[in-house]
Amino acid sequence: MPARIPTSYNECDQHENAYQSQDAIFVARKRVVGVKRQKSMRFTRAVGLGIKTPDAAIEGNYVDKKCPFSGNVSIRGRILKGLVISTKMKRTIVVRRDYLHYISKYRRFEKRHKNIAVHCSPAFNVSQGDVVTIGQCRPLSKTVRFNVVAHEAAANVKAGKKSFRVF
Repeated sequence: MPARIPTSYNECDQHENAYQSQDAIFVARKRVVGVKRQKSMRFTRAVGLGIKTPDAAIEGNYVDKKCPFSGNVSIRGRILKGLVISTKMKRTIVVRRDYLHYISKYRRFEKRHKNIAVHCSPAFNVSQGDVVTIGQCRPLSKTVRFNVVAHEAAANVKAGKKSFRVF
C-alpha cells in the first residue's frame, strides 16, 4: 500500500485569533531547487494498539494539539466503547456507557450508566447516536481524560437518548 503523504503544503485552517500551526512543523524551511521533498509538511503519527490513523488526520488542514493523531497526546490505559449523547461543546462530546451492576442480596442485576466527557478530534465527523471507541490519555481539562480513536455511524437512530444499550 503506498504511503498517504500530502504532496503539497496547505496552510492550516485559521479559525482562532492566534495563528494556528503544528508544533512539529517548521513552515518557513528553505527549499532546494531540483530536490523532491520526501518529508510531509504535516505531522501525523500512528497511535498503535491496532488503531488505524484516519485519512482526515493525514490529509486534513486542521490544527488540534489534543488530537492523538496530529497532536501531543498519547493513548494509554483503557480502551472503551460508548454511545454519543451530546455534541454541543466545541471539540468535546459526551459519551454514555451502560452496564449492569449485580446486587447480591436480591441475586439480580440493575441497570446503571456513566457519562464521560471525551475530546473529539476534527478528523471525526461525530453526531448524536453514533458509537465511538475512546482511549484514555492524560488529563486534557478538568473533566476530559479520554480521546476518540475510532467512529462507527449510528445503526439504530430511533432509540431514545437514555435507552439502555450494551455493546
